[in-house]
Amino acid sequence: MELYKRMKFNNKNIQIGKNVKIGKNVKIGDNTIIYDNVIIEDNTIICNDCVIGEPLADYYTNEKYQNPILKIGSNSLIRSHNIIYAGCELGDFLQTGHYVTIREFTKCGHHCSFGTHSDIQGHCTIGNYCRFHSYVNIGQKSIIGSFVFIYPFVVLTNDPTPPSDDLIGSFIDDYTQIAAGSVILPGTKIGKFCLVGANSTVGGSFIDDTFIYGSPAKAVGKLSKMPFFNSKNKKHYPWPYNFERGMPWQGIGYDNWIKSNKNI
Repeated sequence: MELYKRMKFNNKNIQIGKNVKIGKNVKIGDNTIIYDNVIIEDNTIICNDCVIGEPLADYYTNEKYQNPILKIGSNSLIRSHNIIYAGCELGDFLQTGHYVTIREFTKCGHHCSFGTHSDIQGHCTIGNYCRFHSYVNIGQKSIIGSFVFIYPFVVLTNDPTPPSDDLIGSFIDDYTQIAAGSVILPGTKIGKFCLVGANSTVGGSFIDDTFIYGSPAKAVGKLSKMPFFNSKNKKHYPWPYNFERGMPWQGIGYDNWIKSNKNI
């Protein structure tokens, strides 16, 4: 056991800047750099070869530059080769895959996960219990609710007239699922409990409980009325009644959880 611990964390070549606050039982892997003004809460693991608190561009030209505060919540797992920029506020129980980049001033809630090679382009707001799979790209100014799952190779774009500085983020509301390979165009608004089918190109606005599919995508109909059946031959949507792994209603059921959380 002692050899196993040494193999995981050798305390080699770790660099820690000024005004860094590290909580209890935090582990930091080899070759990791933690820049100034970083807060890492209790029981968090930062694996090898990470950059935490990556400075903004002014760092390289402004002698008076001060790094904005980066906060990583408790019980988080940051896997190897992540780059997390200064100015972010990341909730408890964060999990990342390898080679994830989270750019400046991103805010996310608790229990979020970002898959390998995901790229969050900064100035984004993300709710609780969101799951982004591998190779997801989220453009600046995107606003994403809670319990949103985004599957591999999805791109949220933000420039309606490229190249320009007129960036417009997309809005994706709670419980919506974005299937693999989809492109969400600038300014798109998608309501709650929606499903975007794979390889769709989505623009415009869509109300709650909509199945969205195609390129260009259209509203096919109410998602809860679609003939999507799971392995138990039961209608799958709304999905919280049929999926609970890692969700706060696990073991008690979605309705019971809603009743006990009246503010949800």
